[in-house]
Amino acid sequence: MPILPPSDGSELESFEHPLASRYASKAMVRLLSPLYRMRVWRRLWIALAESEAELGLPVSPAQIAELKATQDQVDLEAIARHEAALRHDVMAAIHAWGEQAPGARPIIHLGATSCFVTDNGDLLIAQEALRLLRRRLQDVIAALRDFAAAWQDLPCLGFTHFQPAQPTTVGKRATLWIQDLLLDLEDLDHLLRTTPVRGIKGVTGTQASFLELFDGDGAKVVALEERFCEKVGSPAIPVSGQTATRKLEDRIGQVLCGIAASASKFGCDLRLLQHLKEVEEPFETKQIGSSAMPYKRNPMRSERIVSLARFVLGLVPSSYQTTATQWLERTLDDSAHRRLTLSQGLLAVDAILVLYRNVASALVVHPRMIAARLQSELPFMAAEVLLMEGVKRGGDRQDLHERFRVASLEAGRRIKEEGQPNTLLRLLAEDPAWNLTENELAALLDGGRFTGRAGDQVRAFLAGDVATALADHKPLEATSVRV
Repeated sequence: MPILPPSDGSELESFEHPLASRYASKAMVRLLSPLYRMRVWRRLWIALAESEAELGLPVSPAQIAELKATQDQVDLEAIARHEAALRHDVMAAIHAWGEQAPGARPIIHLGATSCFVTDNGDLLIAQEALRLLRRRLQDVIAALRDFAAAWQDLPCLGFTHFQPAQPTTVGKRATLWIQDLLLDLEDLDHLLRTTPVRGIKGVTGTQASFLELFDGDGAKVVALEERFCEKVGSPAIPVSGQTATRKLEDRIGQVLCGIAASASKFGCDLRLLQHLKEVEEPFETKQIGSSAMPYKRNPMRSERIVSLARFVLGLVPSSYQTTATQWLERTLDDSAHRRLTLSQGLLAVDAILVLYRNVASALVVHPRMIAARLQSELPFMAAEVLLMEGVKRGGDRQDLHERFRVASLEAGRRIKEEGQPNTLLRLLAEDPAWNLTENELAALLDGGRFTGRAGDQVRAFLAGDVATALADHKPLEATSVRV
């Protein structure tokens, strides 16, 4: 008996990409939609036509007015019909617009090549998407700032190699997550400042077609590109072939991967902390952790962050392969790949940051569990403090050191082999050489005594670097996530 029901073929028309339908925000999906892309293309064509008219080419005010009047009336179905016949996406878009603006049809795309709209458009859309990600990144930093401030002085057990190490504070640990994001924000700001568009370069980057239009006047060609770039709000790359170098998109991928890696580190840390029952991600009232085990409370949002980050980190190697295999002035084996990698990378990082903010804004802390774990390990870590107190009570430091070593090994044996709690303080109190009761020894084990400058570091960091990074922060409205 077949597992699947008979197919009538309609499934082929109903596939939805999970990044768009399940994970990313509506704002990011809109920026990367075919409709928005076509509207960007039309604005590029208008900027080109206006610049050409200003420099004396035969483009009339009426033609520009007709283009502006129809710039948002994009008919995707008409474009699809033209593309089916012409087998060329840019020409299909030109023909469809020409039907809506017949008076302007003769001057649409005057002197340009397809990469005029595809490369300029993709880079402008990417810049806009990156500005959205910048605000989301700041939202996450702000949420973690509030968390770090709230728990800046709460002592907790530190871990190196996921083995008990010197104590820190819950807030100090959160600053490690923030620090990674500040570096990502710095990289993102640099990218936004330095990413150009392709500009107006012609078929192979020589601007030959525009030089013909201006009867050999190179100064007007230079002025044309300058005017165009002023209108679109971005400088042009100095030189290009038919395409702008694909390394521009590699640089975008680097920043996306940096954000994904930082978020994944947070997700991994939180999964470990939730296992320890110290800090947990939010859990909805009716949320189900497992279909088979109703008691479970899984860190599924953190796991999703890590999963999406793994996807992003896998995109960049193939992006570099595209850059590495471009031929001379251009080849078309980049086209399909770029459509996939750049859009999916932006969608996935958007989804990651939406999730990250959602989790960071509602982290659940269990101070008693944190204190219990710290106290269970603190006697081992307080050796120097206990030795100094023992010497004050008349003991010999070297003798007490040996007695501490022997007692700590015995306490460790009982923990590992017999499942006992930590009995080190009792063993020390039973040794008359220490001249201290168990209560007196326990009184020396204040967790805050062993966290160094952790709290002060948090306060200085939040007031300095973090405040600077958030100086222009304009919070976005919180986006709901699937649980």
